[in-house]
Amino acid sequence: MFKNKLVNIMLIILAALTLLGVVVFVLFNQFIKDPEEEVTEPTIDEIVSQSFETEEITTNLLSNDFIKASFRIQVDNKKALEEIQKRDFQINNIILRALSGKQASELAGPEGMESLENSIRDELNTLMQEGTVIRVYTTNWVIQ
Repeated sequence: MFKNKLVNIMLIILAALTLLGVVVFVLFNQFIKDPEEEVTEPTIDEIVSQSFETEEITTNLLSNDFIKASFRIQVDNKKALEEIQKRDFQINNIILRALSGKQASELAGPEGMESLENSIRDELNTLMQEGTVIRVYTTNWVIQ
């Protein structure tokens, strides 16, 4: 190869380190899984067992229309479920305040419903001490 022994040794060491780096990179990506990738969606039984159904709420909207709605609130653990059941009056208050500030046109369509569900979830999460609200499902919805 080269006449200088030092250059030959440096090239061999550099090649070995590069090969070692590639092997470590491949093994790391192959065998070390990201914890977020391993998270599986909960089964329907888990969702039902860790959720709270609100009573049907009827109130007027900002646009002088009426809405009748009920929701199912999914939490992340049993202690959070116990807490959310105790906070039913606060849940009703949050939902009533959220609905009373909306026009019927703002709630129309899937985007309006999803926006309301997300705002209710975020507001509830500010109250929660034992867990978090994962999702709010709308189970009944009538606007007149």
